[in-house]
Amino acid sequence: MKKTVSVAPMMDCTDKHEIYFLSLISKNVHLYSEMIVANAIVKGDRNKLLSFKKISNPVTLQVGGSNPEELAEACKISEDYGYKEINLNLGCPSKKVQKNKFGACLMQEPKLVAKCIEKMNKATNLPVTVKTRIGYNEVEDFDFFKSFIQTTKDAGSKKFIIHARKALLKKLSPKENLNIPPLKYNYVYKLKDYFKNDEIIINGGIKTIEEINNHLLKVDGVMIGRAIYHSPYFLAQIEKEVFGNNNVPTRNDVMENLIPYIQEETSKGIQLNHIMRHTVGLFHGQIGSKTWKQYLSKNMCIRDADLQKVNHIMDQIKKTNPVSLER
Repeated sequence: MKKTVSVAPMMDCTDKHEIYFLSLISKNVHLYSEMIVANAIVKGDRNKLLSFKKISNPVTLQVGGSNPEELAEACKISEDYGYKEINLNLGCPSKKVQKNKFGACLMQEPKLVAKCIEKMNKATNLPVTVKTRIGYNEVEDFDFFKSFIQTTKDAGSKKFIIHARKALLKKLSPKENLNIPPLKYNYVYKLKDYFKNDEIIINGGIKTIEEINNHLLKVDGVMIGRAIYHSPYFLAQIEKEVFGNNNVPTRNDVMENLIPYIQEETSKGIQLNHIMRHTVGLFHGQIGSKTWKQYLSKNMCIRDADLQKVNHIMDQIKKTNPVSLER
């Protein structure tokens, strides 16, 4: 089974502009959309919600919902937009998501989850996969976790992405749920021992190449979220050291390749700040990073940002620190 590295679905982060931006840095990483609610796909502007510029990277649509018929209809609608798979969110702990009966709270209802996956599978030829946690609230024993995964597998899930923390649904905010419940990677490793022929992806707190490589010795893939959103050029290091591809773009290349996309999207009425906000961390850790962030904050991440300033900031970064633009 081919080992994979993927970027986690993150609300208000991994929209179609972020997906395209990240594809300019790494051609091998697997990309995920932010969670899109099934009801919105069925009743809303589906082209606005689902369309994205086609890239060579595999892209997965993550959906949220608990109504089997609605989820099935959303799968059917989404099938022709170029996604490689559809992922059901069973891990988000936010109160808003819980109120609408999406995400991690569904771990409390395995039978309903099974119905959702069964309906989704019947509605689409795309693989249906799940992203979930190792438990919820006081429920954190391995037998429950294994049983829950078996239920999703029996219903037709083709891949299992595990955030190696439980979700505390009542006590913690979504941000706290990303840090406070302890990581239990051993649960995911042990799960792989039971599901040897299935694809198991580990997620949660992964920040370095060493950690990625260590996890890939025990599971089939690694999913990384915040570490890449805050420092997207980390993908270039992954491309070289994990995928063995030394032909990676410089930061300068990435920005120059992004400009035609910016021109195309802004000509359709997309505001420039909706795209440029994703580039804030591109120079993370480099001399000139502060200049980049300050300039974006004052000029590019505002409502009436001017496209001409993209070229200006690149000139400014080159003058500030040419080394930051090297591979």
